[in-house]
Amino acid sequence: MDKEIIINRVAEILKETPTSMEIVKKGGDRDARFHYLATHMVEKAIEKDALVLSENQMGIAIVFKNSENTPNFIKDTVENLKLVFNVTGFKNVSTILKNQKYVKSQRPKDQDYLYCWFWGISKEGRGAQTQVAKEMKDEFLRRAHKYNLPLFAETQTKRNTIVYQKFGFELFHTWNRSDGKTMYFLKYDPTKHEDKFN
Repeated sequence: MDKEIIINRVAEILKETPTSMEIVKKGGDRDARFHYLATHMVEKAIEKDALVLSENQMGIAIVFKNSENTPNFIKDTVENLKLVFNVTGFKNVSTILKNQKYVKSQRPKDQDYLYCWFWGISKEGRGAQTQVAKEMKDEFLRRAHKYNLPLFAETQTKRNTIVYQKFGFELFHTWNRSDGKTMYFLKYDPTKHEDKFN
């Protein structure tokens, strides 16, 4: 795996992702901000063994097991300050934190689970003729069944919600935000699909 190629692909995907487009400060060298965010995400994913790549490395996802994503206050504080300086700027911080708190509150507080923090496919890896999306979906579901843990995800894109539901995810919550945007919360429960990976 060439880490820099993966980071560059994640940065390009982030530029099309509504959530990251919201948090990355506009103006100046925005490409550098997306690259910084992508580097932070990929390095965190590698550290937590959460990076999922398709065979051709065009499909990239970050799937955390929450019990292994334990916070380290000092390290996290330094990382978060760097993100404020290099990605979000100070103006957006309170809104970002408020939104993140609401999003996190939709996931269980007292049980283990898997969480899909990021999932995207590079432009050249998309299309009906490629098997990247199916390969990635199969790996997510395989992990959910392997650990027998629910898998959570959220999206602001209605089209993605329909795709998740085709994969067996349930839409369990819709958040109509005060800014007029909608966020969809989804959950895959392996106990309801026990025949899938037997």
